[in-house]
Amino acid sequence: MNKILTRQLTTFRLNGEDVAAEVVPGERLSETLREQFDARDVKIGCNAGDCGACTVLLDGKPVCACLTPVHQAEGRNVETLRGLVSEDPASRRLVETFQDKGAAQCGICTPGMIVSATALLRRDPSPDEEAVEDALGGVLCRCTGYRKIIDAVVEAGDLQADQRPESAGSVGEDIRRLDGHGKVHGTEAFGDDVAPAGTLEIKLIRSPFPHAAFVFGDLDAYVATRPGIEAVLTAADVAGLNRFGVIPGFEDQPVFAETETRFRGEAVAAVIGTPSAMRVFDPEEFPVTWTALDSVATVTDALADSAPLLHDDRKGNVMCGGFVACGDAQSALKSADVTVEGQFDSGFVEHAYIEPEAGYAEIRDGRVEVHACTQAPVMDLDALEAILGMDREKIRIIPTGVGGGFGSKLDISLQPYLAISALKTGRPVRLTYSRTESMQSTTKRHPAAIKLKIGATKDGRISGFDFYGDFNTGAYASWGPTVANRVPVHASGPYRIADYRAESKGVHTHCPPSGAFRGFGVPQSALAQETLFDELADKLGMDALEFRLLNALEDNVPTVCGQIFGQGVGIKPCLEALRPSWNDEREAVEEFNEVSRTEGHTIKRGVGIGAGWYGCGNTSLPNPSTIKAGIRADGTLVLHQGAMDIGQGANTVITQIFATALGVPAGQIERVGADTDVTPDAGKTSASRQTFVSGNAARLSGEAMRSDILKLANASSAAAITIGDGVIEITEAGESHLIELSRLEPDAEGYVLRSEETYDPPTKPLDENGQGVPYAQFGYAAHLAVVEIDIRLGTARVVKFVAAHDVGRAINPMLVEGQVQGGIAQGLGMALMEEYLPGRTENLHDYLIPTIGDIPPIETHIIEQPDAHGPYGAKGLGEHVLIPTAPAILNAITHAAGVRVRSVPVTPARLRAAIKSAEPK
Repeated sequence: MNKILTRQLTTFRLNGEDVAAEVVPGERLSETLREQFDARDVKIGCNAGDCGACTVLLDGKPVCACLTPVHQAEGRNVETLRGLVSEDPASRRLVETFQDKGAAQCGICTPGMIVSATALLRRDPSPDEEAVEDALGGVLCRCTGYRKIIDAVVEAGDLQADQRPESAGSVGEDIRRLDGHGKVHGTEAFGDDVAPAGTLEIKLIRSPFPHAAFVFGDLDAYVATRPGIEAVLTAADVAGLNRFGVIPGFEDQPVFAETETRFRGEAVAAVIGTPSAMRVFDPEEFPVTWTALDSVATVTDALADSAPLLHDDRKGNVMCGGFVACGDAQSALKSADVTVEGQFDSGFVEHAYIEPEAGYAEIRDGRVEVHACTQAPVMDLDALEAILGMDREKIRIIPTGVGGGFGSKLDISLQPYLAISALKTGRPVRLTYSRTESMQSTTKRHPAAIKLKIGATKDGRISGFDFYGDFNTGAYASWGPTVANRVPVHASGPYRIADYRAESKGVHTHCPPSGAFRGFGVPQSALAQETLFDELADKLGMDALEFRLLNALEDNVPTVCGQIFGQGVGIKPCLEALRPSWNDEREAVEEFNEVSRTEGHTIKRGVGIGAGWYGCGNTSLPNPSTIKAGIRADGTLVLHQGAMDIGQGANTVITQIFATALGVPAGQIERVGADTDVTPDAGKTSASRQTFVSGNAARLSGEAMRSDILKLANASSAAAITIGDGVIEITEAGESHLIELSRLEPDAEGYVLRSEETYDPPTKPLDENGQGVPYAQFGYAAHLAVVEIDIRLGTARVVKFVAAHDVGRAINPMLVEGQVQGGIAQGLGMALMEEYLPGRTENLHDYLIPTIGDIPPIETHIIEQPDAHGPYGAKGLGEHVLIPTAPAILNAITHAAGVRVRSVPVTPARLRAAIKSAEPK
């Protein structure tokens, strides 16, 4: 109970300097480097050697610092990214090529990638792709899809490679990420990087059962008998509302459970202590008694009459539902010449961002300041205002860098614990979830159970579509209402369907809450719709691509919600872009399979396609963003950009849009990031809204500032603007006019010129049949996958992707490609390997995500069908990129193996079982 750990002196060489550290036995090298030598370029993602983010060189060889005890470094040479980029020519080349190729997105894995790549280039100065994949196979990335990382490392070995030319960074131009320097140098500060060494630490007590009652013992005695433990928090310490949520009316999740927990990993208490006390902290000693209660894990069990009720006000465990109908689906199906139907199942999918939830809080000038990784700082502020029972003016949210989010970091997680702990102790506190905690307690992609029937006339026109989906929303609502309402709008796919009915329900179970995950339920519905389209085309004797083209939406054709777009419907151009590859790859596959059959191999290949669409922004709800900018008397141009960049490139894209509207180079702009004290609300980073919505706000802000500047010289809109030291030069028709900024009166923020503009997409509410204007714009996509399977083993491997995406206008084509590749990697994981099993897959060893060797070459076609509302015609992209991926893979598996698998992931066991059941008896 009163454990004492003796510290020992360990000496080693760190980045060229001799250092000494006092460490306890077994202390991780990663901890020593980060906490004693401030080597925060060594990132922590798992503490289990699974992710590789903490990779350093030990006597020149890459090792996971989290698995290396410090004593093993005694007398040896340790190199981290920080030292390598200052001394090693190979590392310096990698820093440049990673930026030139867009190989760093969120940046949390980048130090591990560059350190591992440095070791490779030292022994092989000109590696090929295979060598890169082998050398970097131990470092996981969840954002990029790895292809740009491979390109960057290969190019770093080519000393003759051209550097990316400089550019003004106008809309449509490839430029480096404007925030890329910190990512490639390891100085980007993520949630666990901001707390000073020695800060008080928080540990959470979590339920070991899916459903349990609990009672506490003597908490005062627990604190009194443990040196270094400062306080224990429970629900009694929540001064305001002990509930939170993201949808009004669905705030149902407690900060601390009060008498009963509803999922494994739910928090009931927090222990605050010094770092030395928390090092020996044992949660098994905490005075709490658990009583396991009956639980339900599946929708079927939860809907049963005998099922325990999770929430008293939600009869039958049904949270809510969604509905869209037009025409008469049942009559159309009865009169259809051909029909197909099926049941489809998908499981939980873990976000698996490499950065676990982490942050730091302190009391400053009587206000609580929370620094944490988040996708929605103003939503965090709203939640803490209610939870703390404080005036929001006394709360400040300062987001850190975000090492991946994909939707889960929209929900608050550790923010209340940080804030309450800082208020309770009056001292700075920090909290970093372990990988197990993160996977136990944060949101997942909704498991879906879908029934779908589709009909068609003999000429190939869709005639009747009847969709029903149950979605496992877990213990609490989170974004479940959004999923339930978004799915029926999207379940048709981007096709003209006159007779349509789609219904969905969110159902509570004793599982972790299901929330937002890149697509909000649309990837699940696309699995059913796109694979049945292949079956329908097959029954009709039609080519699968031609069937889709025949039924695809066009301008001035109504969607299933009755919405009509006069321009910008880009699904047909996306499908047409696949036609050459569709023809070529099917011919190549036929030849491959013939050779394989002749030679007696069990390997076969298939080609599949899938398409998708996605509405950008909130469904039929207000969705505003505000962007502010100012010019100081010395000529400094500042953009207050509050749209969280979680790796997708918002910092760069929104700056490019503003710069283009104002008429200045993007590199001239100084950016102030999200901070609820100084940056206007640019809305949450979700639903593919930032390029569209915040981009429009940036455009309006840039245009407003440009207009104000031109008025000072009575110049026309054709004039050129140059902002210099203390002056603005306006040039028109060969004449120049200088504006001395020191003569203008500064405002309270020191700006002599400023602009602040808001954009809210035009939408209309849906009626009882889901008819209305749910989104101002949709984005469109189509994917082709070539899959190789081993009939005997049931293994499936994707060997090529071709992806066509209509982005309206590619603000930065390099970033578009990066988003496409990253989304495809996640879609591949959903299709073939990723399945979160509560209580079983709570680490990155048991839960598999794609590695660098799993992602094949990806050919990207950028389609630009301008949108009427988007900034310079641009459309959102983030969610769209994985919606067609899994359906394309499943259709390719069917082409190769002749069997249809309707549950994902298609593991070898599932595929082999399907193949075996289809074999002649």
